[in-house]
Amino acid sequence: MRANYTLARFYVSDELSVAASVKLSPLQAHKLYSVLRKQAGDALRLFNGRDGEWQAEITHISKRDCLVEIKTRLRAQMSVPDIQLLFAPLRKERTRFIVEKATELGVRALRPVLTARTQHKVRLEKMRAYIIEAAEQTERLDLPELFETQTLAGLVEAWEQGRALLFADEAGGPPAREVLAQTRAPCALLIGPEGGFMDDERQLLRDLDFVRPLSLGPRILRADTAAVATLALWQALSGDWG
Repeated sequence: MRANYTLARFYVSDELSVAASVKLSPLQAHKLYSVLRKQAGDALRLFNGRDGEWQAEITHISKRDCLVEIKTRLRAQMSVPDIQLLFAPLRKERTRFIVEKATELGVRALRPVLTARTQHKVRLEKMRAYIIEAAEQTERLDLPELFETQTLAGLVEAWEQGRALLFADEAGGPPAREVLAQTRAPCALLIGPEGGFMDDERQLLRDLDFVRPLSLGPRILRADTAAVATLALWQALSGDWG
């Protein structure tokens, strides 16, 4: 374990380089000052998704303000495998669970999809906050890209050539292990809404040559469970866990 592993870690949008001065957000300043009881001279870690991870030193801190000076780079920037998660938004806490766990599991992008049975509003600002929090806590060096919401029909109509779309179909298909072991990045995983896909949506997907249906076993999984289980299995078989 790295000696600096226990240092507080924050995402910032600023460019990071030696001797640069960075002003943290009021929320970050509050956490450092009031929760972690940090003071001038203490060290922390910063990342921005582009320049790797850096150690910095607090030069000024109060309840709402914190300035830090960048000292040294700890890790060079690394990328994650190019797998995207496409999902129909669920209730607030279950959507948060999907976004957080997908970030932890190393997806390259998150794409909310509107289906006939999607019943919940899409709050992209909330999703981005969940992404940042998960990336800070899990030592990830980048943030998954968060796409604007699309309808299912619009998404597949403009699908990126060369990217396989794995479709978790509750109606059945080849075993997930078999399909996932044969699918390398770039690819995407589509998880349906509460209640599943409508018959016409399922047929639309199965008629497309870039779609690969798969079965998640004999039990019907909740959407959030299906997302985490399938991502974990893909990472183990074809991703960066090996």
